[in-house]
Amino acid sequence: MHGLINRTIQNFVTDSYGAERWTEVTRAANAETADFEPMLSYDRETTSGLVAAMAAVLERTPENCLEDLGTYLVSHPNSRTARRLLRYGGDDFREFLLSLDDLPDRLRLALPDLRLPELEVIEHDAQSCTVLCRGSEPLFAAVLLGVLRAMADDYGALALLQPGSRLDGVATLDVLLVDEAHGLAKSFDLAPARVEETLE
Repeated sequence: MHGLINRTIQNFVTDSYGAERWTEVTRAANAETADFEPMLSYDRETTSGLVAAMAAVLERTPENCLEDLGTYLVSHPNSRTARRLLRYGGDDFREFLLSLDDLPDRLRLALPDLRLPELEVIEHDAQSCTVLCRGSEPLFAAVLLGVLRAMADDYGALALLQPGSRLDGVATLDVLLVDEAHGLAKSFDLAPARVEETLE
């Protein structure tokens, strides 16, 4: 498992709940370290153990924790790089949704070793679509659900999202775009971030 995944879990728990809770998570998971290196690889059991321990320590379901992690990736100031990469997917939320097919390839340009599930968007009409996650980790769809909820808010759109069925390794998310311009979109500049911002 790519170390960036474990590091993201670490950052999410630390930024959202504090360093002491992260220590509790790593102890509950019997993790060999409490500080994961983003560019190293770890076995799947380590990541699964962290997710299970996080849910136990925070007294929530793994799905709820990972959905919040997905929201964190978009909305937290420490994750501005992830939000920026996602916003390149389109000028509005509908355009962004239809670009999800290309997201794994875009991420591989920055992180060649990172393997995300294959995404496919089936458009039903102008307001609704289904997102398919093929061959994904069982809980990846929960992270994606959090990302999509946060991105709808980022674009100022009102959307109803809910997990669908899972069959033969394919998880689904159903999306209904209620109002494309429900609120004000958050600011986004296509120009590269300033050097001092990237060093924060």
